[in-house]
Amino acid sequence: MNIVNILLILMVLIIFGILVYYMIKKNKNAEEDEQVVDEKSYTLDSMLDFIKQRLDEITKVNLYDIGLSEEELKRRKAKKYELRKALKGCTYGDVNDKKYVKELIYDLLYKEYGVNEINISKAIPFDVPSLLTAQDKFDILLHMYKKDFGYEALTQMIKKYDLAVLKYVEGESKPSYVITEEEISQIYEQENFKLDFADKLNIVTQRIYQFYKGYSSIDEIRDMNIDGVSGGVSGLPESFLSQVAQTDGDYLEQISEHKVPRACDSIWIFFQGKSIRLAFLSFGKESELKRVCQNIYKYNNPGQLSDTNGYKINEMKDGSRVVVVRPSMSETWAFFVRKFDVKRATLEQIITVDGKEEAINLLKFLVKGARILALTGEQGCGKTTMLMAMIENIYETMNLRITETAFELHLRKIYPTRNILSMRETETISGQECLDVQKKTDGSVNIIRRGCNRSRSIMDDPICTSCI
Repeated sequence: MNIVNILLILMVLIIFGILVYYMIKKNKNAEEDEQVVDEKSYTLDSMLDFIKQRLDEITKVNLYDIGLSEEELKRRKAKKYELRKALKGCTYGDVNDKKYVKELIYDLLYKEYGVNEINISKAIPFDVPSLLTAQDKFDILLHMYKKDFGYEALTQMIKKYDLAVLKYVEGESKPSYVITEEEISQIYEQENFKLDFADKLNIVTQRIYQFYKGYSSIDEIRDMNIDGVSGGVSGLPESFLSQVAQTDGDYLEQISEHKVPRACDSIWIFFQGKSIRLAFLSFGKESELKRVCQNIYKYNNPGQLSDTNGYKINEMKDGSRVVVVRPSMSETWAFFVRKFDVKRATLEQIITVDGKEEAINLLKFLVKGARILALTGEQGCGKTTMLMAMIENIYETMNLRITETAFELHLRKIYPTRNILSMRETETISGQECLDVQKKTDGSVNIIRRGCNRSRSIMDDPICTSCI
C-alpha cells in the first residue's frame, strides 16, 4: 500500500513538473513573440499604417448603424465632416487644417496605439544621438526653434549660425550656397536640447503626417516664412541611371551609396534672394518626389498633370505660387513653391541709403502723378515689396485693377477697404484679355505683373504699370 502511494505521489510530481516546464516555456516564447511584435509595431512604418487605417475607419463609418442618440449622432456627423474637410484642406497648404489633423494623429498614437516614453525611441532613437540621421536632428532642431519663434524658426536658425553664406564643399571646386549634414550635426550638438515626451511625440507625429498627407521632407519647411522651396532641380535624373548601369559600374555604385546625389535628393530653399541647397535632406526615392509633385498643385482643381500637359501653374491655399513639371516635358519631376509676404511695407523702410529723402519723394510724386512706371530686376531682389510700398502712396480715391500670372500681391489683405480687383491669366483667358476687360471697368490704376501681353493702346493710357 505504501509503495502504491509513493508511486502515485511520484507520478503526480512528474506530471506537475512537466506542466510547470511547459508553462514556463510557453510564457518564455510568448514574451519573445511579444518582444518581436513590440520591436516592429512602434516603427514609423507600422504607426503610419495604423494611422491610415484608423482615419479611414473614422471617415467611412456608417453612423446610422451604431445606435447613437440623436444628439450624439449630430455631434459625430459634425466631427466626421470636419475631419474630412481638414484631410482635404491640409493637402492644399492650409496650416490650420494641418494642425487639426496632426492633433488627431497625436491623440491616436498616444491613447489608442499606446506610444509611451519607452517605445517611442523605436520610431526615432532620441536617446542615442549617434543613431540619429541628419533629418532626425533637423526635425528636432526645427521643432524646438518653432516653439520659440513660430514660422520664423528656420530664418532664426539660418541667421544664428550664418548658414546662408558661400562655402566650399568636398568634391566641388567652386563655392556654393549649401547647408551640409556636418553643419546640422554641429548645431544639434551645440543646442543640446532636452526633449520631454510631448516634444518627442510631436516630432514623430510630424514625421508620420508628412508621409501621409504632407509634402514629405519639405512639409515643415514649406510653412516657414521664407521666400520659397523647390525640389527635383538638381542631381541625376532617374532615366540616367539605366544608362550608367550599362557603361560605368563604379559610378553606379557611388550613386547607390548616395555619394552622388539623385533628383530625389534635391531640396532647395529660396532665402533672402539666395538659392540654398539642403544637402542633408532627401525625398529618399523617386516615387516620393513624384507623390509630392502630384499633390502640391491641386488647390481649386486646376486639372490633371499628364504627359500631354506636362506643367501646372497654380496657387496654394495660403497664396503661395506653385509650379510643377514632369517628364517628358522635363527631365525629372520637379516643383517650385514661391511664397509671398503680404506684410505692409513703406518706402522709408525699404530705402535706407544716403540721399534717401530725394529718392523717396521722387517715387511718391511719380505714383501720385499717375506716371507709367516699370519695376524690373532679378528674382528675389525685392520688386514685389517695393511695389507694395509704392501702392501705399496711391490716392485712396483711385481704384486699382491688377493683372497677374498667378495671384501674388493679395492687396485686399493689406487694404480691405479699398476698391481693388485682381485678375489672372488662365488656360483659356490670356493676359491681354484681362487687360481688355480692365479697360472697361472703373479702374484708375492698372498694375500689370509678370509676363502679361501688353498692347500699345493700353500703354498709352495713364496707368501705373509694374512688370514684376
